[in-house]
Amino acid sequence: MSLPGEFLSEEQFTCSICLDVFTNPVSIPCGHSFCSSCITSYWEGQGKSCFCPLCKESFRKRPELHINHTLKEITEQFKRMAEITLSAPRSAPADSPSLPFSAPKPGVQHRTVELPRGLLPEMKSRFQRTSSSEPLASHDAASLPPAKAPKRNFSVSGAGSNGPQCPRHGHSLELFCKTDQTCICVTCAEREHYGHSVIEAKREMNIKKSQLRILEVELQGLITVRERKIEEIQTSLAEIQVNAEQEKAGTVSMFAELMKAVEKSQAELLEVVEMGQRAAELRSQAFIRELQTEISEIRNRCSSLNQLTQSQDHVSFFKTYPAYCSLPVTKSWEEVAMTPDPTAGAVLRNVTQMVEEVQEALRRLSAILEEYAMDVTLDQDSAHPRLIISEDGKQVHCSDRYQVVPDTTERFDRVVCVLGRQGISSGCHYWEVVVGEKTDWDLGIASHSINRKGKIAANPANGFWFLSLRDKHEYVFRTEPSMPIVVQTKPQCVGVYVDYEKGQLSFYNADTKSLIFTFTDSFAETLYPFFSPCTNKSGKNEAPLIIYPAYPANPSWLTEK
Repeated sequence: MSLPGEFLSEEQFTCSICLDVFTNPVSIPCGHSFCSSCITSYWEGQGKSCFCPLCKESFRKRPELHINHTLKEITEQFKRMAEITLSAPRSAPADSPSLPFSAPKPGVQHRTVELPRGLLPEMKSRFQRTSSSEPLASHDAASLPPAKAPKRNFSVSGAGSNGPQCPRHGHSLELFCKTDQTCICVTCAEREHYGHSVIEAKREMNIKKSQLRILEVELQGLITVRERKIEEIQTSLAEIQVNAEQEKAGTVSMFAELMKAVEKSQAELLEVVEMGQRAAELRSQAFIRELQTEISEIRNRCSSLNQLTQSQDHVSFFKTYPAYCSLPVTKSWEEVAMTPDPTAGAVLRNVTQMVEEVQEALRRLSAILEEYAMDVTLDQDSAHPRLIISEDGKQVHCSDRYQVVPDTTERFDRVVCVLGRQGISSGCHYWEVVVGEKTDWDLGIASHSINRKGKIAANPANGFWFLSLRDKHEYVFRTEPSMPIVVQTKPQCVGVYVDYEKGQLSFYNADTKSLIFTFTDSFAETLYPFFSPCTNKSGKNEAPLIIYPAYPANPSWLTEK
């Protein structure tokens, strides 16, 4: 019978690595088949992981190879049919199935061979799907060696054929001895290299080329990894350089501030020492003046005694004698001495102790302030009528006009100030207030029982403890009289810390992370945060006081070590 369109070509029995008909074909998990020796050689040097030469599917673990006996049987039958056809061509009977061995070419008569009746269905079922849906030409051309007519048997070229010739036998060097790793001819394989592992040279070359392509891909991968590492190192270096510059700038700034503080403290302490020196000089001058006075008086007494001893008038002598017969009353100078100042060295000792205490306080500061952060809101009922408070109770500024508000006992009616809603009767508490560039403000705490009507005497005795700024630069703590405070850097944000049990009130510059002032007293009543934005001074001081909505959970400057 005739089988139009159902002929099988030799390409379907060809290994894509060696380009020859399968020898001991094996199938890998992706479904493609190769010669056992070809795929084994192809995977040599790839380690545990490997991939398919056709579809490039990778396998983490090298698959175990097993001979595909069905494909091997079909291939062997195909080879035998091909040998019979080439050696004894004949016309196929009309009712016999036939199969050409290669694609038809114009002008060439192709012979067909008979196949066993049970073999054709097996071949059709196994290869027709591959021929129609996944032809060899559909694979990546770059992954396959150039197409060539497959060779079934080694043949000997004549001495005049193309290619290198064997210097001993004059035949083409078409074979490769894997044992000696050299190209040989057919005669060499039968004589000098008899018993060696011999393979067709072009087939072995295709296998080695495939290995080289794999090696090239791996080398490109190594290059990519190293280029990425260079970029990573360069990026990290750039970040380190930026951080280093920032750290150096911060260090220089902090040391500049420290040097200013040290120089100021040095000047003050030297002044104390010089004052002690001047006091000693004044004492010595007083002693000298007193001694000189006594010397003058003693000399006058000596002169009087000399005159008395020269007197010839006995009546006058005896009248004067009682006044000069004994030593005059003088100061005893035996115990008077200029000794060194007993406080000498105390300044240095106190400074050393103070520095250590400040350092320890700064170390504790972050934990203290973070633990005792207080969410403060303003009490509308206590606010002076000119004060305007935001809806969230976090901002207050002074208006030019009085607001229409109830005149309650809790409300301040003369001083433009307001209290916080949250009372403090125990424990430690901390909050921050943004003061910005305001020229005047008051911040601190006040007792519950303070006078809120009329003029207020703001001092601790009357239940007020607060820090004030006046005219942009004058900082004082309100005592009687007020205590001037030297502030090195004008704060934009002021932190207020209260320790009720210890009676401690401290103010911090939250911007520079430094202590402004600490006052110690005893507290007996409930305390409330105290705020005064002061009058707006024709717009010069109109900015509001702003309470942080809540102290940050982990503010960066409190967690710095």
